Amino acid sequence: MEIIYADTFFKRFKGLMGKKNFDYIMVFTNLTDSSIHTMFMRFEIDIYFVDKNGVIFDKVTLRPWKFYKPKKQAKYIIETEKNKLNLKIGDRLDFV
Repeated sequence: MEIIYADTFFKRFKGLMGKKNFDYIMVFTNLTDSSIHTMFMRFEIDIYFVDKNGVIFDKVTLRPWKFYKPKKQAKYIIETEKNKLNLKIGDRLDFV
């Protein structure tokens, strides 16, 4: 599966807005805020919040037109189609 990095302000701002579907993983980097929204989206997504050690500390599934902010700042945020990945809180990921 392809990984797309949202590593600039514009890529993070645009995210998945307006897409009809997607078949890749989107990884948000260079974050100043971990808030997520699904405004202008047409489908549910799974969102994983990853700390500086690569550990998933929060996961949420959001329907369109919702907002979510985790309790702490994430180093990375991963967005996928709902039920696409079998990851859970506590899993450790390596980013290369």
